[in-house]
Amino acid sequence: MKNAKMSMAAIAFAAAGLFAFNAVKVGSVKGTVNPADAAVRAWALSSTDTLKAEINKGTFEITDAKPGTYRVIIEAKPPYKNAAKDGVTVADGQATDIGEIKLEQ
Repeated sequence: MKNAKMSMAAIAFAAAGLFAFNAVKVGSVKGTVNPADAAVRAWALSSTDTLKAEINKGTFEITDAKPGTYRVIIEAKPPYKNAAKDGVTVADGQATDIGEIKLEQ
């Protein structure tokens, strides 16, 4: 009888644990860079995440971004300067398009 109660308690505890976690749906940050060949990489920084993506023909998409607010940095090739955009919000499972980022020399 004691073993049956322990088994039932263990099953109930395990079942409760399975329902306690909600799956986090990741999103992405995408955009374009002008001039198209002036940048190497795009970075998305938050208090808990550092993500990056290569820039290909002036476009990028940083994937696997958890919901939250990011700072996006475009890593430029000389003679261009790096550019940043603050306050980029990624929602649960959504793609955030930040539009075009123009690089300056």
